Amino acid sequence: MRHHRHGPHAPDPEVWTGRATNRIQWLPALAGAGCMALGIELAVDPAWTSGAAPLVMAVVGCIAAGLLVLFGTLAFVHVALRVDRECLEVRCGHIGVPRRRIPLSQVAGAEFVPHVTPRHWGGWGYRWRPERGTAVVVRCGEGVALRLWDGHTFTITVDDAEAAVRVIRDRLRPRTPGPAH
Repeated sequence: MRHHRHGPHAPDPEVWTGRATNRIQWLPALAGAGCMALGIELAVDPAWTSGAAPLVMAVVGCIAAGLLVLFGTLAFVHVALRVDRECLEVRCGHIGVPRRRIPLSQVAGAEFVPHVTPRHWGGWGYRWRPERGTAVVVRCGEGVALRLWDGHTFTITVDDAEAAVRVIRDRLRPRTPGPAH
């Protein structure tokens, strides 16, 4: 877990960032890479004797399955949450896709969720369940649940979720103008 340098009573930073990582996701990614390697090995192996059509199907099938597993798992090795004065942005994986940007004007509230699990959402990744809403779940642990003004809920697993909730709640409070000097 990553600890942020600001305490519970410290002023909010201009931009709050947090992330969560799931190192176990590297195992299916390695399996995907292995499947791709098998497809390449089949393509260059001169010992294939069953004909060209089965060879092409085997090579294409292994490489396609390998790419699907590899990129599907690498997209959810980690999630990054960024909260600034106007919106929050969720980015997944190393290239930041899938990504979701939610203006704070669409957020009705934020709650700390002490224990989010893939089992509650039907697995790791970008999930939707009609009775629960949408979530980005990359590991078991703490998370942030956003209540949106349209009635939907969006949950994100992120380290130091309590700090994220404090920052979001502070930015949702209406600003009262101070005395003019």
